Amino acid sequence: MPVRVDTVYQRVLAFANKEQRGYVTPQEFNLFANQAQMEIFEQYFYDLNQFRRIHGNQTDYADVDDMLQEKLQVFERSDGPAAIAAYIGAGGGGINKIVPDYIYRINRIELNQVECEILNTKDFKAATTSGPLLAPSPKRPIVNIRGNVIRCVGDVLGTNFQSGNNATPTGIIYFKKPDNVQWGYIVINQKAMFDGDPSKTTNFELHSSEETELVYKILKYAGVSMKRDDIMRAGQGMETLQTQQEKQ
Repeated sequence: MPVRVDTVYQRVLAFANKEQRGYVTPQEFNLFANQAQMEIFEQYFYDLNQFRRIHGNQTDYADVDDMLQEKLQVFERSDGPAAIAAYIGAGGGGINKIVPDYIYRINRIELNQVECEILNTKDFKAATTSGPLLAPSPKRPIVNIRGNVIRCVGDVLGTNFQSGNNATPTGIIYFKKPDNVQWGYIVINQKAMFDGDPSKTTNFELHSSEETELVYKILKYAGVSMKRDDIMRAGQGMETLQTQQEKQ
């Protein structure tokens, strides 16, 4: 269940308006909300890498790993041949494709339902110019992403790379970027009132457990914007405490 944007905004206002500290406008809130959502989203990947390197209690590790995977599953998508064919071409007669802006991180690339090995540029070049031991094959296709361009090879004739052997992937599994958050409103008697119309309002896509951290992060940004150290410190302090509790 996603986090309701109006719930977060009302909580932010309740904190910021306490003792007349300040007011966060809808425009400011929307900017801070998107910054906070993206920051939390990006942290998932860093945390996942960190916890996977931890040795120790396997049960605790599995719990943390499963929790992060659950939060990321909301953003996991896949594109098939038709969608990939619509990607903008970049050389190779349009066979090479530019990664679309909506993709944040690629998780898996397939060629004819076979997973491609994703290589760095050096290893990719070596595989396509070396002997048969390293050469890609239909059972071991390889792919390289450089300059946001996907280059895929499923077979190499002989020992020399030939551009004609390039192939367009047939499947890409990826994590998309979160949709932009928007607190929609109408003005009544010179006051902004919440409007939940889907054409005006977009909720957070984050897991419902992130509601409290969103509030704290937005408060921190609001304090900096309003030059109110008390609000900034309050938001930052609560955010730090929340993070420590989650990682214990």
